[in-house]
Amino acid sequence: MNSTTEKFATKFQGSGMTSDRTRARMVDALRAKGVKDERVLKVMSDVPRHAFVEGALEARAYELDKALPIGLGQTISTPEIVAIMTQLICEPGLPNKALEIGTGCGYQTAILAKLAKQVYTVERIAPLMDKARRTLRDLRYFNIIFKHADGHFGYAEGGPYDAILMTAAATHVPPELKQQLAVGGRMVLPVGIESQKLYVIDRTEDGYVEKIVHDVRFVPLVSGTV
Repeated sequence: MNSTTEKFATKFQGSGMTSDRTRARMVDALRAKGVKDERVLKVMSDVPRHAFVEGALEARAYELDKALPIGLGQTISTPEIVAIMTQLICEPGLPNKALEIGTGCGYQTAILAKLAKQVYTVERIAPLMDKARRTLRDLRYFNIIFKHADGHFGYAEGGPYDAILMTAAATHVPPELKQQLAVGGRMVLPVGIESQKLYVIDRTEDGYVEKIVHDVRFVPLVSGTV
């Protein structure tokens, strides 16, 4: 094992405020908040959230309602919203193929990859995508396909998808994403500018069924790539 691998292995294991015990307390708090899907809670217990944030912020990684900065104007979503969105995505059944819009640091990607057979993830900021790819590779995730692209347009060549999850707020529901959703599939995404709402969209044989389930606060979904 080389020094880089040893360093990452130590970070993965965690200690103190990044220990398995701390992660277990986070899961207990999520359960108390109403997250009932034990499949989701198990994955939240398994994935080391502290491995996806900078060292100075590791001790805060398991605070239930804290969205932490990951650089370049982006954040890692709170454990609570990650759990809620993942639970919503999994309600119709665990997805075979999932699409994530907004890779960010890769934490939500890891959660999805524990539940879906294949995850496609799109990120517009190349340095973020590259860093997330390295982290996920070090954590031994091999069922993730990355794309550097504008998230508004999804990842058409990989579709259709059983689940689509967006981690940034769009001004509207992108029609391209709706088209990439399989019949029987579900999309979960925040929509809005000043007032953001969490939408759940199910595709049926007859069309699309939309409902709003939560008030939320996300960074905006921006067009273009950098």
